[in-house]
Amino acid sequence: MKYRAEKLVVAHLVVAFVALGIAAVLGAWQMTVRSGINPPLTSPTTYFASVTAHGTIMAYVMPTLFAMGFGYFVAVTSLDRPLPSMRLAWAGFWVAVIGMVLAIIPIVAGKASVLYTFYPPLIGDFSYYFGVLLIVVGSWAWVAIMIWAMAQWKRENPGKPVPLVMFATVANAYLWLWTTLGVGVEVIFQLIPSSLGWSQTVDVGLARTFFAWTLHPIVYFWLLPAYIAFYTIAPQVAGGRLYSDMMARISFVLLILFSLPVGMHHLFMDPEHGATFKFLQATLTALVVLPTLLTIFTISASMEIAGRLRGGKGLLGWIAALPWDRPMVLATGLSFVLLGFGGFGGVVNMAYGMNAMVHNTSWVTAHFHLIFGGSVVIMYFATTYQIWPLLLQRQGFDNRLLRLQLWLWAIGVVVTTFPWHILGLMGQPRRVATFDYSNPAMADWQPWTLVSMVGGFVMLAAALLFLWNLASIFFASRVPSRQMHYAVAVYPPKRMPNALNGFGLWNTVTAFLMLVAFGYPIAQFYLLDVHPALIHRVDIGN
Repeated sequence: MKYRAEKLVVAHLVVAFVALGIAAVLGAWQMTVRSGINPPLTSPTTYFASVTAHGTIMAYVMPTLFAMGFGYFVAVTSLDRPLPSMRLAWAGFWVAVIGMVLAIIPIVAGKASVLYTFYPPLIGDFSYYFGVLLIVVGSWAWVAIMIWAMAQWKRENPGKPVPLVMFATVANAYLWLWTTLGVGVEVIFQLIPSSLGWSQTVDVGLARTFFAWTLHPIVYFWLLPAYIAFYTIAPQVAGGRLYSDMMARISFVLLILFSLPVGMHHLFMDPEHGATFKFLQATLTALVVLPTLLTIFTISASMEIAGRLRGGKGLLGWIAALPWDRPMVLATGLSFVLLGFGGFGGVVNMAYGMNAMVHNTSWVTAHFHLIFGGSVVIMYFATTYQIWPLLLQRQGFDNRLLRLQLWLWAIGVVVTTFPWHILGLMGQPRRVATFDYSNPAMADWQPWTLVSMVGGFVMLAAALLFLWNLASIFFASRVPSRQMHYAVAVYPPKRMPNALNGFGLWNTVTAFLMLVAFGYPIAQFYLLDVHPALIHRVDIGN
């Protein structure tokens, strides 16, 4: 790898995955608590502190640092040029790390058990909110560098298509910039003043609306690095070609447009908003299915090309011919399976009537763990396996351990989340530490909770094996620097319409959609009489 960006990328990935290991330990412990076994340190106080730490790591720390590190890797390897500013990149990294530490300290102290959604009127310590804000600010340095790097390359290569992998990475950068505006406004203007004691009341409806701006698109910010691997790495590793470069670009554009103005489906049960805007955003949410289906078709076609080049015959013979012994190919297949199950749960969540049935139950927890913990994180693993030896200039891994780790993770996700779906349909609420299973109304929940606990420990074992696999590379022999190769389209584009080679048009369309979707829902809190709630401060003694 050229241009001396290896240490920068490795630093981001190391912090991201060490944090993942901590989150996996916390997650397994939480599931033991909910199962009724009562492990050491069991109490509502420690449980909700643990859930807050787990959620903060998995929502803000791990995926953000992974996206940043992977983005820097993509920029250097696909554009074949140094980053515009290493100083800014390192500054963004350290700001994010400092933010992570500042956020975790009050959680450990029991003063910020507000969960990663930090819905008021429950207010935690100032340090927690400021730390989360610094993570976001640090990531904005990455956003600036990605946009800057693509602009420099386009100036030096007029008329040429931006490499697909870089186009997709910049799409994610813009998506993240739009996504963080909602939570940024909430934290700066509502939560931080409340945490400092400058205000004794808070407009809960307005805060939830600002967070709804962020809550759904953040999932797609997590998801896009996986999609980037689907389109630009998996076909090449499988020995084939990408079915269509243009279809890939359309998918990434649609993911920006349809993932942002849809967060209000998380507020279906909230009384502050009328049915008209809930229906509008439910309709827009349904459109997210389009780029997902386009991706499934394009990647399946790309894999079919690879399978047939390897001698696959007949209608489905190409599937068996794929090199499933290669971790990236295996992870792509497992991710698609998990995405299918998780996507079905998402269809239930976006439908107003069915949402009312599963709202605030374990079904919701199952859905986002299956999507993010399952289909997304498994691609983070496979992508890291692909680039880690290149970063460290070492021989490759023992693929048997890599495949074992991927299978363990996928099995663990299924065993964890499928019982949660059942429990949600049985009415088990989420965000509850313990249950009285001697109560006949809850007794039938415990067997399913115990099954999901087993799955949680399988996921923990997979997370620890992943960290071991990364560490084991240091025992491998050194090799000369090697180049990263990305998938080539069947018909590589010579030129590309401006609309699919940049984001000026799409940012304008996004601004319009966000104005339509959130303009009045936010403005109404300033135009109408509102009734702010008294804040309740988190304290370890309460």
